[in-house]
Amino acid sequence: MSLKISKAIEILKKDDLLVSESVSDENLEVTNISYNSKEDQSNGIFFCKGNQFKAEYLDQAIKNGAKIYVSEKEYSQDIDRLIVKDASKALSLLSAEFFGNPQKDLFIVAFTGTKGKTTTSYFTYDILNSAYPGKVALFSTVDRIVGPKPEDKFKSDLTTPESLELFRDMRRAVDNGMKYLVMEVSSQAYKKNRVYGLKFDIGGFLNITPDHIGPNEHPTYADYLNCKKQLMINSKVNIINRQTNDYDTVYAAAKQTSPDKDIYRFAKNEVGDTDFSIRNKESNLNDSVFTYTAESDKAEDLQDHGEYTYELSLVGDFNELNAGAAITAAKIMKIDNSVIADSLKKAFVPGRMEHVNTKNHGTIFVDYAHNYASMNALLSFLKREYPNSKIKVVVGSPGDKGVDRREGFAKVLTELADSAILTTDDPGFEDPAKICQQIDEGIDHTKVNVKTILDRQEAIKEMISSSNNDDIIVLAAKGNDPYQKTKGVDVPYPSDPVVAKKILKDIEG
Repeated sequence: MSLKISKAIEILKKDDLLVSESVSDENLEVTNISYNSKEDQSNGIFFCKGNQFKAEYLDQAIKNGAKIYVSEKEYSQDIDRLIVKDASKALSLLSAEFFGNPQKDLFIVAFTGTKGKTTTSYFTYDILNSAYPGKVALFSTVDRIVGPKPEDKFKSDLTTPESLELFRDMRRAVDNGMKYLVMEVSSQAYKKNRVYGLKFDIGGFLNITPDHIGPNEHPTYADYLNCKKQLMINSKVNIINRQTNDYDTVYAAAKQTSPDKDIYRFAKNEVGDTDFSIRNKESNLNDSVFTYTAESDKAEDLQDHGEYTYELSLVGDFNELNAGAAITAAKIMKIDNSVIADSLKKAFVPGRMEHVNTKNHGTIFVDYAHNYASMNALLSFLKREYPNSKIKVVVGSPGDKGVDRREGFAKVLTELADSAILTTDDPGFEDPAKICQQIDEGIDHTKVNVKTILDRQEAIKEMISSSNNDDIIVLAAKGNDPYQKTKGVDVPYPSDPVVAKKILKDIEG
């Protein structure tokens, strides 16, 4: 992998990002690219980026071998430099070039949404991997899969990685023979230019509700929506949930760059001006059965019969919309319907509606539900399925981001839970006790029995130990996450399913 400085200058000028250049040799070809000053910078290009950047980081990069730096202002005259209008945009464009533009060798399907991104991405990945075995990569909140071997699968740090890592992993995927990529695109990916300049073959917009609003994320809901809709603008073919909030804004964004024939709308129990409709036939704790019906001429062109019935192994009727988005993407890609049906029947999503059986301590569900919308959908479903059971929830809220989630958790617990234990969930640099207190202050204690146990494993143990066979226990928001993010450190955590199973083994044998 390499990047010629003359090419870098050309790319930056073309995108109107270059402010000035101080380059002694335009023919220099760097063989290293980095924004982390602690890394080896031998013959490298170093990016000065982020609000917390300090001049001493550049000094360290120079000591480690950097030959040239890219920055929004001049920090040092000791080495060559490219001064740009936006360092994060420059990082994305030049990372793509450094890694040989791997995106050009991949058919990329991307999804955004306040909830459902991971589930929909896994559904789509499973369908594509059945159709094209060993040829499909996945970049999700949970896993990164860049090849067919065990060492090509690893845990994700971010929903959408920084652009340098994004293109690096795309390069790895292409080199491993991957032809397709399914990925989640977060609002932060656009806010921080992690996908700047990247175009998608298919982009899916699942939904939007207020979330990720806070001092370290989006200042307003309008900013959040603006970032979310960028996926539509940057996708060739668009899939949109017709029932999403702010549908008109999302649809208008799609029409900016795509003709009507390349925009597909899907909805549940609604015909109207949608292309595909989803209707539930049966939903229980084992599966969901639903129909998927073409409602427009262009939809009928995608499937040779007007209506198909699908069985979904992931319980919860709210997952049918996620499946609808995945089915629509697969139809656009002309994947055989039998492959779609078989894949959905077997689909598994880590940390989503995982079911842990007990002998006499209730029914346990582990789910990644991490905001009001997803928790409301989950608890509402369980309430319908278990009308005579108590709903008992273990939940916390992350620090440093998504501050509005705390109010959302208080609201949904008041509406649908019988009891709750508030606990720690990625507190970051905040005090987990204060986070729990903020949730607790919004809960109506006449409706919900609430206690706080900061040690998450102890909280889960207390909830399971105090429950009987008629109870429904929900371990919410962390799913299969194997870390607690605490004061800048990823502290190993066994994950909720592992903790629950160990506790059950100890108390039930």
